[in-house]
Amino acid sequence: MPKAPLYDREGNRIGEIDLDEKVFAAEVKMPLLHQVVRMQLANKRRGTASAKTISEVSGGGRKPWRQKGTGRARHGSIRSPLWVGGGVTFGPKPRDYSFRIPKSARPVAVRSALSAKANDDEIAVVEEFKMAEPKTKVAASILDKIVDGRKVLLVVKDFDDNTVKSVRNLPFVRLIESNRLNVYDVLDNDRVLFTKDALQSVEEVWGNA
Repeated sequence: MPKAPLYDREGNRIGEIDLDEKVFAAEVKMPLLHQVVRMQLANKRRGTASAKTISEVSGGGRKPWRQKGTGRARHGSIRSPLWVGGGVTFGPKPRDYSFRIPKSARPVAVRSALSAKANDDEIAVVEEFKMAEPKTKVAASILDKIVDGRKVLLVVKDFDDNTVKSVRNLPFVRLIESNRLNVYDVLDNDRVLFTKDALQSVEEVWGNA
């Protein structure tokens, strides 16, 4: 059975905790992880890039000079793609980059990502991570004991205002609720730190999915 180090609310290691084999000891499917990460990044793209073609650029309604006799190259419009300020050939147009994968593949991908982290000993659990008052310095001190300054995904059961305010300015921390856990955030961080209740929630959801 996979295990993870367990820390108290002060960031001191107090033992180990068992992880659900269904979630943290599943087969790691690298092609699926690659596909899901591509999907998440593509779905974030706004797709608003746009360039004007020759038919959309203003001006250029008359031939700049006669066809023959000037010694210059022949041109029909100053808005040709050959001219500065002209239209763009095959330029970008607004488009939707998003795509979907089968719904049944999502839990498999999440379990693969978490299992990959567990295999590399990059999963940790803290009994509780709630701040009595917004104190970034205190939050940073606790997390530094656990992850030693590495980039961490902190997974909590529910957002707490004081906790959010305490970690939002820490560049190495990504705070997320357990019901929004996703493949990209898991793989994009060096460590995944669960609160105990968040871990229970994740195991219940993804262990039975």
